[in-house]
Order: sequence, then C-alpha cells, then structure tokens
Amino acid sequence: MSRRALRGLVQGRPNAPELRVHGRPRAREIAVKTQRTIWSLVRAGLIVGVGFIIIYPLLVKIASSIMSPEDLFDSVVKWIPRRPTLQNYVMAFTSMNYPRALLNSVTLVTVVSVLQLASCTLVGYSLARYEYPGRRLISALAIFTLVVPPQLVLIPTYLNFRFFDLFGLIPGGGINLLGTYWPFVLTASTASGLRNGLFIFSMRQFFRNMPRQLQEAAYVDGASPFRTFVSVMLPNAGPALITVFLFSFVWQWNDVFYTSIFTGGKAVELMPYALESITRYAREMYIERYGMVPAGQQLSLFRNAGALMYIAPVLILYAFLQRHFVEGIERTGLVG
Repeated sequence: MSRRALRGLVQGRPNAPELRVHGRPRAREIAVKTQRTIWSLVRAGLIVGVGFIIIYPLLVKIASSIMSPEDLFDSVVKWIPRRPTLQNYVMAFTSMNYPRALLNSVTLVTVVSVLQLASCTLVGYSLARYEYPGRRLISALAIFTLVVPPQLVLIPTYLNFRFFDLFGLIPGGGINLLGTYWPFVLTASTASGLRNGLFIFSMRQFFRNMPRQLQEAAYVDGASPFRTFVSVMLPNAGPALITVFLFSFVWQWNDVFYTSIFTGGKAVELMPYALESITRYAREMYIERYGMVPAGQQLSLFRNAGALMYIAPVLILYAFLQRHFVEGIERTGLVG
C-alpha cells in the first residue's frame, strides 16, 4: 500500500479509489480478454471453414469409394453407406494394373526427384555463395522459366530428344530418346526439368541466409570448396532439401504433359494414365463379368477408389516428412 493510503488510514480517510481497485479486475483487462476471446473464436471458425472446404472433396471420395450400387441409388444414404464394400477398390486395383503402374511411377519419380535435388542444390549454392560474372542474370533466367508455358518450348524440346546428337558428337543424325525415360534423367541432371527454376530459387535463398562464418571457418581449417559444401553447408540444409524433394516428387508424380511427350506408349504404365484409363478397363471388365454395361454413377465409384489409391503414396510420404517440410518452407522464404 502506498504512503498516501497509509496516511489516509491514520487520519480516518482511506483512499477509496485505490482500495476499490484492489483485488478486482479492471475494466480494461476485461475488455482485452473479451476481445481476445472473440478473435480466437473468429480465427477458429475461419480455420475450420477453410479446412472443411479443402478436405470436403476428399471426404466425398472416401465415402463414395466404399459404397455399393444399392447405396448409390439410395436417397437416404449421404455419407455413411448402409452396405459398405471394398469391391470398388478391387475393381480399380485390377483395371489400373496397380502394382506395375505403382512400381514404374515410384521408380521414375524417385530417380528424377533425387537428380533434380542434386543438380538444383549445386546451382543454388553457387548462385548464393560465389561471385562470378553473370550470376545475377542466371538467377533471373532461372526464375523466368517459371512463367514460360511448356507449350512454348514443346517443339524444340521434342526435336531435341527425337534427334539427340549431344552437341553434334553422335553421328548419323543422333539417336531417338523418345519412348524412354532418358529425357527425364537428362533434364533432371542438368537442372532444366519440371519446375527447376523454383527449386534453384529455394536453395539459393536458403544458402544465402546461412552464416558466412561457417564457410570461412571451414576454409581456415583447410577444407576445399567442395569439402565445405559437402561437410559443412549441406548437413545444415536438411529442411530445404526435404522441401525441394517433396515438391519435385509431387509435381513429377502428377505430370501428364511431359510424360505423354517423352514416354509415348510407355505412359500407360504410369499412374496418371492408369487412372485415366480406369473407366475403359472397368467397363470392359464389368461387361465380361456381369454381362451388362455399368451405369455412369457406378463408374464414378471405381474412379473415386482409383483416385484415393493414386494419391495414397504422396499422402504417406508427406505424413513422414511433414515436420521437415513445414520448417523448410519457413526457412527458404517461399512464404511470408
């Protein structure tokens, strides 16, 4: 209690305002708490609403993928089927030739993603940590590739791999690399593949934010530039590496444009085209097994089951790497 309040008590005149305030919440504190509570409720409502909008299509596919034809035409059934079945997954599994398509896609996408990660990391590190003529121009061109439509370079890209001569070193007009996986391997190895401009920019931003003292300390200890990169800089770039790998994996997994151009007939052995052909194969199998043409609504059940099987590998991969992915997004400067 203050000296003024003590004097008031001695004189028989207590300091009324100070005693009234003591032990009671102030009006301003109540207003602040009320404002925080209202904002928390509004923010929770927005998060729940946006989250529901995002996952609503997934929930619809999950619900319809386990429905039987009877549930599909039952007006009472909306989310939970009365006669759940896994027959839709069996039909999609067979019509997509799922084991073969999954193995081919995982192999191709993993190899391409690892090569893109290695090449873009090297390019991004050189742009961030070394000074040489044309460095800024190369950075600008790498970012500029993000706004160039792939259709614009379709013809030269096609002819380049149709008559691949390695700068004129292969005689006889070159060799035909179309119909193979070599175009993906070559573009990924040279940091010129799908969305590589974004990957180069991400690694450049991450290495630029790392303390330069780490690099200088390694040079003082006698490490070469390559040893510094491998032993000092690269181990600290784990979140950025995981982020680039996930982006590369997902975009290559969903790619249809370049896959149709480069692989030709082999594209049907990959997941995107296996998913597209599920309707035709499911119709043929249904006619052969039951002797009748399935309804369009029933084919949608097969497609929904196939779509969930298509995105399952990506969801599993993201579930294991989610924490590192979020950290890499924050540290590479892709948001904010």
